[in-house]
Amino acid sequence: MAEFTMELNDEQKEVRDWIHGFAADVMRPAAAEWDEREETPWPVIQEAAKIGLYSLDFYAQQFFDPTGLGIPMAMEELFWGDAGIGLSIVGTGLAAVGVLANGTEEQIGTWVPQMYGDVHDVKVAAFCSSEPDAGSDVAAMRTRAVYDEAKDEWVLNGTKTWATNGGIANVHVVVAVVDPGAGSKGHASFIVPPNTPGLTQGQKFKKHGIRASHTAEVVLENVRIPGHCLLGGKEKLDERLAQARENAKKDTERVKNAAMATFEASRPAVGAMAVGTARAAYEEALEYAKTRSQFGRPIIDNQGVAFQLADMRTQIDAARLLVWRASWMAVNGKPFTSAEGSMSKLFASEVAKKVTAQAVQILGGNGFTREYPVERMHRDAAIYTIFEGTSEIQRLVIARTLSGMPIR
Repeated sequence: MAEFTMELNDEQKEVRDWIHGFAADVMRPAAAEWDEREETPWPVIQEAAKIGLYSLDFYAQQFFDPTGLGIPMAMEELFWGDAGIGLSIVGTGLAAVGVLANGTEEQIGTWVPQMYGDVHDVKVAAFCSSEPDAGSDVAAMRTRAVYDEAKDEWVLNGTKTWATNGGIANVHVVVAVVDPGAGSKGHASFIVPPNTPGLTQGQKFKKHGIRASHTAEVVLENVRIPGHCLLGGKEKLDERLAQARENAKKDTERVKNAAMATFEASRPAVGAMAVGTARAAYEEALEYAKTRSQFGRPIIDNQGVAFQLADMRTQIDAARLLVWRASWMAVNGKPFTSAEGSMSKLFASEVAKKVTAQAVQILGGNGFTREYPVERMHRDAAIYTIFEGTSEIQRLVIARTLSGMPIR
C-alpha cells in the first residue's frame, strides 16, 4: 500500500506537464468555437488519440497508479483546459469502465477497443443508465430487457436520458431491468453493438454549459441483441437472481451497499474535474486583477478583490486535498467510513460554482461577455453539483453514513 503523499513523483509530474501542454495548446484555443457550435469536437479528440491521451491504455495506467493520484491529476489538467471538450475526451471511459467492471475477458477484449476506434477513425461510447423518471432513484428504472430463449437474444425497450455520447456512440452500454421483483439485483448491463436496429437518438439537449459534450436521449424500441451481449453472461445473472429470490431483503441491502461503494469510488474523479475548472477561473481572475487598473492602481491592490482571490485559492487547495485523500483511499482499499468520496465531490463541485462566479465578478462587465473565458467556465461549473449525484444526494449519503442509517 502506497503512503499518502502530497508530493508527485517525477513520472507523475511528467504526465501532468504532458497533459497540461495538450490542454493549453490544443484544447483552450478550440474551446470557445466548440462551445458555440454545441457539437462533439472530433478534431480535438483525434489529436488526443494521436498522442495516446484518448485511449484505454492511458486511463488504465493512471487508474492503477498505487498513489491514487493518477486519475485526479489527469482530470484536473484536462478540465483546466476546457470542461466541455474534457468531457468529450473522457466520456467514453464511463462505458469502458462499465464493461471492465462487469464483463468477461472476451467481452472486454471485443468491445472496449471498438469504443475508442483508432487514430485514423476515432469512435466514442455511451453509458446509458439515467431515465426521465429514474435519476438518483435507480429503483424507478423502467427500461426492460426480456430474454428470447428460442433465438438466444435479449429484447430491450425503454428510454434513457442524459447519456453522454448517446446516439452518436459506436457502442452503447445500457442498464436495464431483467427482473422487476429482484430489486437492485434485477438490473443488468448490456452491450448494444454498432448499427443495431431499434436504437435511435432522441432529444439532443441544448445545455447551459459543457456544450462541446454531446448529451442526448437514447430510445430503445424492440432492440434485439445476441445473448453474449449481456455483460458477465447469463449463467452469472441467473445465479444472482436465484440468490436474490432466496434472500431478497438481505441480498438487496448488500447490493445497495456495493453499488454505493462503487459510486463513492468514482466521485473523486468528478471532484477533480471541478477543481480543474475552478483553478482555471481563478488563474484568469488573478491575472486580470494584476493587470486591470482602476483609480490609478491594479484592482488587486483593493482589499475587496485581494481577499476574494485569497479565499478562492484556499478553497481550491482544500478541494484538491479532499479529492486526493478520497482517491488514495479508493485505490488502497480504505473504507469510506465517513463517505469521503461524497465529501470530495460535494465540496469540490460547490467550490467550482462559487469560484467561477467570483471570477466573473472580479472581471466585472468583461466577465459577463463571451470574449473572456470565465463566462464559459461559470456555465460549465453548474453541472458539477448535478451529475454523478446532486449536492443534495451527496449530503444525504454523508449524513446517513455518519448516523449509521442505511443508504438507499
